[in-house]
Amino acid sequence: MNMNYYNTFITIASDCPADYGVIPPEKKSGRTKPRIEYDLITSHPYTYTQEDLLYEVHVLHKEIPAEELAERGTSLRDEFFQKSHACLRASMLPKKYGWGIHFNTEGKIALVAMESPDYMHFVEGDNGDLKLVPAMRSSRKK
Repeated sequence: MNMNYYNTFITIASDCPADYGVIPPEKKSGRTKPRIEYDLITSHPYTYTQEDLLYEVHVLHKEIPAEELAERGTSLRDEFFQKSHACLRASMLPKKYGWGIHFNTEGKIALVAMESPDYMHFVEGDNGDLKLVPAMRSSRKK
């Protein structure tokens, strides 16, 4: 099963409260999932596919020790993907924090701040066969 997007841009949710791309805050107990997603993607743009990112966020958020990762190898990743997982359209980055998510033709991800010229280019420009997909809304339409 392949849950990656290719040549796609996830726009911010129509009810996103942010006016610009905001770095997700950390909590006293540690980094939140949105913060881990943000840190990984901004540190390594166009490195992760959606599947790679979801798994890496899981590992870091659950603080799975390196020994367990080495010992269990791909079985841990296989186990993770046996359950269904929400795609990045449901991520807080485009829903709440004002980040568009660009997937290149290889399915690799980069973040694009909603106030940036790049964001406007993806949304309004002539981008060939780039698919625009909105992030999921946080609330139901009234």
